[in-house]
Amino acid sequence: MQTIGERLEEARKRKGISLREAAEATKIRGDYLLKFESNQYDINLPEIYVRGFLRTYANFLKLSVDKITADFAALGHPAARSGPRMPSREIYGRMDLSVASGPSATAAEAQPAPAEEGAAAEPQPPRRMPQPFRNNMPSPGIPLDVIIKFAFIIIVGALLIVLLSWGVKEVFFTTAKKAPTVVTGEITAAPQAVPDQTIILTALGPVDVQVKQEMDGKIIYRGTLATGDRIPIIKHGAIFITYTTGKNLQIELNGRIYGMPTTGYDRARIE
Repeated sequence: MQTIGERLEEARKRKGISLREAAEATKIRGDYLLKFESNQYDINLPEIYVRGFLRTYANFLKLSVDKITADFAALGHPAARSGPRMPSREIYGRMDLSVASGPSATAAEAQPAPAEEGAAAEPQPPRRMPQPFRNNMPSPGIPLDVIIKFAFIIIVGALLIVLLSWGVKEVFFTTAKKAPTVVTGEITAAPQAVPDQTIILTALGPVDVQVKQEMDGKIIYRGTLATGDRIPIIKHGAIFITYTTGKNLQIELNGRIYGMPTTGYDRARIE
């Protein structure tokens, strides 16, 4: 019985392609493919990546993906647990929660401890009424009207600083938000802003997916979806979706569901 590596190497040679050509077509490093054909799977990557690379390579060579995956699992590399993946922080951000002491806690601390049963209650001293404002001043020698004027000047100065800071910030951000103009010949036009959109990846079966933004090449999602997984993705402009099994992947955009253009390994561009 042939090993996994022997089947991979025989299928590649039957197609008449080199390891370099296979690496360029599958986007998998050539040294990884060489190790797979030599039945070596220790490439210092998590098992889920090794399994995904094997699935992609087998699909590219027109071999049975399920057979290759089953033989790989029989070697003592169990498949990763399936289930819904939790959204990452790059999509949804971070939310910090803090709990402040409420008025009830302050009131509870202010309550005196109950007296022991049978003990005589000690007489409480009479409460002192708050003194007028002028008697509580730290400098009773300064006239009250001078203190009021000084406080008024401080408040007005603080308001002026706040208004000045707000005006500078408003001017700065207004200038920064202006879209650059595109000059073509004698016609000047401002480019239209591209709104953010949310798409939902739905797995009809096991599939490895990578989502990359076209405008900046940023990878906004990469992972393996199990059957029934639904992953929301926020995109800005056009994106490229690379998948290992197109028939197992659907996307939902603006309330409509679309299938992938091919059934196997491929890449699709979504506006």
